[in-house]
Amino acid sequence: MTARSIRVPAAAALATALSIGAAACSNPGSGAAGNGTKDSAVVGIAYEPDSLSPLLGYGKDGNSKIFDGLLTFDDEMQLKPALAAELPKVGGDGRTYTYTLRQGVKFSDGKPFTSKDVVFTYRTILDKKTNNASRTELDAIKDVKAAGDHTVVFTLKYPYTPFAERTVLPIAPEHVAGKQDVNSGAFTTKPVGTGPYVLTNWSKGEKLSFKSNPGYWGGEPKVKKFTMAIIKDDDVRATRLRTGDLDGAILPPNLAKTFKDEAGRKSYAAKSFDYRTVTLPTDNKVAGDTHVRRALDVAVDRQAMVDQILEGAGKPAYGPVPTDSPWFAKGTEREHDLAAAKKILDEAGWKPGKDGIRAKDGVRAAFPLWYLSGDKLRQDHALAYASDAKKAGIDIRTQAGTWEVIMPRMKQDAVLAGGGAPGDPDFDQYSLLQSTLAGDGFNNMARYDNPAVDKALKDGRRSGEPAERKAAYDTVQRELVKNPGYTFLTHIDHLYVVDDKWIGLSTQIEPHDHGLASGPWWNVEDWIPKK
Repeated sequence: MTARSIRVPAAAALATALSIGAAACSNPGSGAAGNGTKDSAVVGIAYEPDSLSPLLGYGKDGNSKIFDGLLTFDDEMQLKPALAAELPKVGGDGRTYTYTLRQGVKFSDGKPFTSKDVVFTYRTILDKKTNNASRTELDAIKDVKAAGDHTVVFTLKYPYTPFAERTVLPIAPEHVAGKQDVNSGAFTTKPVGTGPYVLTNWSKGEKLSFKSNPGYWGGEPKVKKFTMAIIKDDDVRATRLRTGDLDGAILPPNLAKTFKDEAGRKSYAAKSFDYRTVTLPTDNKVAGDTHVRRALDVAVDRQAMVDQILEGAGKPAYGPVPTDSPWFAKGTEREHDLAAAKKILDEAGWKPGKDGIRAKDGVRAAFPLWYLSGDKLRQDHALAYASDAKKAGIDIRTQAGTWEVIMPRMKQDAVLAGGGAPGDPDFDQYSLLQSTLAGDGFNNMARYDNPAVDKALKDGRRSGEPAERKAAYDTVQRELVKNPGYTFLTHIDHLYVVDDKWIGLSTQIEPHDHGLASGPWWNVEDWIPKK
């Protein structure tokens, strides 16, 4: 069996293949921010993880800081070795991946890292008793075995082309996590990893505090203390950055621009696969109607959202795949056409009432749309969407709430949601659209059910041929034109403002889950203080 090495992520590989044949909180600084020190940093992020265990999904896309994966991404999103000593050797049939592990690596508690930890991590995630909503991402794995202390062999059910990208997943220590309840044990909040940082404190709803790992195999970071302040409200995050309470923060465009000419600050823009979309629940009599969905899809003015809400920092979204991706299906763009939206509704029997709102068979064309409290971008998208919908005769009532309030309502109510993952289209589309995942947490929030899409998702996942995979994901995108279970609005560029006292900062192409594992601090372990 001939072996070959993985060199580039799947998206880049596809392009090559086609050319030749993704509320305020208490003070987190504790003296760390705003005091001029260069060996500490406090950054403001918008979201908080539910768990810090990779067995439950934490850090699955890399950059977890506490952990390492077998592989990682560089600033150009090229795969490179991490806990593996080199890129994997892939069997000629594309079903065997062999990883040689880096030797001498230790967990932060001093215990050695071996192949047993890799096998434990993947087998635990694949165990149905483990509460990991991303388990289907590893569906291709048939078996994972250790071949000695420093070699791991994955055997796949089918030639899953982007498998190497899945192995950025963090590795957990069997000697710690394996002796606890995987779903509720102490490891979920007090993790032990091989990464450049060690968690020192997690005040839920407030901050995550880390210190550098002196035994890190890549060398101890120059930034010795690192704090992620959980600040859900955009305005509060900007205020605390301006007052020196934070060294950096992610901000929406209208707030980021206020720091543009401020001395001692530097702004960073990151391209992303992050989109904003409206879920149209299949179980809702109005939002689940295909004609209403199609009408909303052309009634919405995406370009106006890019221009007015994002201030140009993004682009219109017609599905989960950005228009500049080689995976984007040309011809699936939907232009803003209010007249066409009205015609679709008229012909389907949704007739305007005296108040201008349509009705059919005694059902009024109205439904609620929820967005996350404190998230200005979601609020602005929701309001703009509701305004466009009303012009077509659909009454959408926007409401703000926490996820605790929103989640129980997702089966019937629309949600201004976000998603997106760089790299292979399987990474986002399967969990977003696969009917068997309907109602599984944040997977398939709209409970979308389309047999043609299900088949295409399966074909795209299981085929090893670039042209066949491209055709499958083209089918998915064209089906979303016929029956859009979501109204995709925009793809967003992430904007960050950081104190200009370090060198080595950069950004990657980012997923939806921005702030925690992304931003200029994706490589904080490589920052060097300015002299």
